[in-house]
Amino acid sequence: MISLRTTAAIAALSLPFTAYGATMTQPDIKQNPNPKMRYEITATIDGAPGPFDRIHGIVDYRVTNELCVPPTPVMGARIVPEKRAELEFHHDHGNVYRATVYLDLLQDEDYFGKGTCHWALMAAGIELDHATVTFSASLFHDDLLAGNAVPRYFAEASYAKAQANRVDTGIADRTQFHGAGSLFSITMKAEERKP
Repeated sequence: MISLRTTAAIAALSLPFTAYGATMTQPDIKQNPNPKMRYEITATIDGAPGPFDRIHGIVDYRVTNELCVPPTPVMGARIVPEKRAELEFHHDHGNVYRATVYLDLLQDEDYFGKGTCHWALMAAGIELDHATVTFSASLFHDDLLAGNAVPRYFAEASYAKAQANRVDTGIADRTQFHGAGSLFSITMKAEERKP
């Protein structure tokens, strides 16, 4: 599974960007002034071998109807806008953290003069920093809407060997872990909250 950090390694949306030799400018993406589709995300950390220096989150949005985006002049590729936002997790109790996301955080609008672009939340994630290692777990769109509890498993040895700067995205199926030692998990789940 690809981490949110990897999937969103793109240029800032306020800057021009290049695809196949053609430069285009990203639109001025607007935030919805009255978002209503609110979900609470719960992250439960189970069996971690020690504390974390920082716990924070990220949420990625993407335009879902690419025909609202003009093709690039040279190759005709459509560069679909994406946007990343910070997600603030608050300690609830014990090993449980919570954050609030809005599915409709960004404004659907005709940004390019080719029809209304519709935004959707692609994934929300939590990142737990320990020394130079970031443990990253994500909850993707379908699981978020379905209210599925999604665990991610990490080797305790990865926590212990924190001298190498890296992102650890763990594994989804603990039976696929073939290393020595124990595992800890981060389980994410979302629940809709009416305004």
